[in-house]
Parts: sequence; C-alpha cells; structure tokens
Amino acid sequence: MRWLSVAVLLLGTITCLPDASLALDGVREQVSADRILSLRSKRMVGGSLTTSVPWQAMVYLSENILDGGFAGGALIAEQWVLTAGRNLFVRKSPNDTRGKEPLIPKVYLGISKRTHANASTEVAVEKVFLHPGFQNTSEWDNDLALIKLKTPVKYSESIMPIPLPEIGDNEEEKEGERGIVTGWGWGSLFTYAPILKFLSLPVRSCKGNYEAKVLASTPNVGDKQFCTGPSSYQKNVCFGDAGGAIAFLNTDTNTVYAAGILSFDKACSVEKHAVYTKISPYLPWIHSVTRGDLQEFPARRASLIIRMYLQQQ
Repeated sequence: MRWLSVAVLLLGTITCLPDASLALDGVREQVSADRILSLRSKRMVGGSLTTSVPWQAMVYLSENILDGGFAGGALIAEQWVLTAGRNLFVRKSPNDTRGKEPLIPKVYLGISKRTHANASTEVAVEKVFLHPGFQNTSEWDNDLALIKLKTPVKYSESIMPIPLPEIGDNEEEKEGERGIVTGWGWGSLFTYAPILKFLSLPVRSCKGNYEAKVLASTPNVGDKQFCTGPSSYQKNVCFGDAGGAIAFLNTDTNTVYAAGILSFDKACSVEKHAVYTKISPYLPWIHSVTRGDLQEFPARRASLIIRMYLQQQ
C-alpha cells in the first residue's frame, strides 16, 4: 500500500481517540500555527467522513465499561483478529483473570460509527486463544489474544487486514517516529467516541518502571513492549482504545504494518505514555495458532526432519 493511499485512507477516517487533533503529523503536512490553533478545538465529527480503517475491529463484551465494555482489535488475516488479552475479561487484574476462561466477544468489522455495530456487521467468533503467558507476572505482560472467526471474511474497501512485521520493519524502535492508532475510546466527556477516531503519536523511550503521575497500576515496560507519548497538542489514548493496532509506514519499503497492540490505554490526559505489546517477538506464537498447530506438532516436525537428515548420511 503506498503512503499516499494510506494518507488518503486515514484522512478519510474519523479522528481517533480522546480529543484527537486535526493536525495529522503522520502525513507531515506543514500547516501554519494560526491555522492549527483555529482547528484545535474542533473535531471531525458528523456524517461526512464515514470511511472506516479497514483493519479496525470492535471487540465487544458490553456497552457498559463496568460489564467489560468494548475495545479495539486488528484484522490480521481473513479469519483472525488480534487484540489485547485483557479485552476478553470483564475485570482485568490478575486476581480476576488467573485461572479463568476468557469470554467470547462479539466482533464487528468494517465500521466507523458505533451505531453500525449491529447484526449486519457482526462476524461470528469460533474460538479465542489467550497468550499462554498472559499476566504471568503482572497485569500487563504478554497482553495478547487471537480471535478466530467462524468463516473467512471477504475483503473489500472497508474490510482488509493489516500486515504483521517483517524483517526490517522496526519503525517502533526509532525515537520520535510516528504511528497511527485508532479507536472508540473515551473522550473528554468520559464517554466512548461515537465515531472511530485516530491519533498520530510519537515513539518515546520508557523502558523500566512506568513513571506514573496518578495511577497505581501501570506497566513495567520490558523488551516486548514499547511506548508512545502524547500528540503535539497533548492528545492521547484512553479507556476503550486497548487492543487496537498502532500502524507504521516503513519508508524504505513503502509498506504499512502493525507494530504493536495497545495494552495500557489509561494515559488519557493523566499519564504520559501509552504502552503497546510489541508484535514481532510474538510472531512464532501467532503463526503457530493461526496455522492450527497442536502442542505436539513442533516435536513431530523436528523428529521427521532429523530422520531425513540421518537417511542422507
């Protein structure tokens, strides 16, 4: 996908996340300071911009956040959605999830308005796969889950997958590089956004203990995670945005890929950094699940190849 088409697609999408600015830094347009100031208080709302981000999924447990709420996900193949593991539980802490089976959510594709999450856009879910190391040591580690759809979806302008990282896709490791994250998360009125919004957020270094200003439960950021800071006008992700993919453009190959899945979405206007589960370290797990490997398959394959080697000696 070429950068121009990505820019057009994202500009045709409703702004994401709490109070997202109209200054889309990812497109890198030079807008005068006066023009930006005149736009800061506005949002792209209404019915004129209805094109969805085609890989965006809504992962739905309830309309009420106290009953699990709803969040984001990313379509990564015709039968698979990747999301945050915590999105499959009503209560998210290890005390509430350890030993419990994840819930089967409703999944909606191809929508931008929340009101379009209905029977016509729902895709049936066959099974969910929580990462086996989910919340092993904290509320935030290995925060991934795969959702298998009952039938493959048909791709269209409004429904298409986002690629996973390949060799050389490492924009998320570059300080200041900007990615695009989308969602229906809380805005300034502490309500879910009625229309899908987006933000362009810069990568920021935050390894180690999260330097929280207010919240008690924050991640200890390790090598399998990365962070973004707020936008130029201090806009950030918030409750309900978790599970969405942050997309980067690799300018060397002119390709877009999902670098991470939003895990810590509570930055809002309170904390500085949003934290993502980095996808590349989890590619072996993702591929093993999506190709249907049983637990004994790796050992069987290794044994088969070893026998073949021995027969050729």
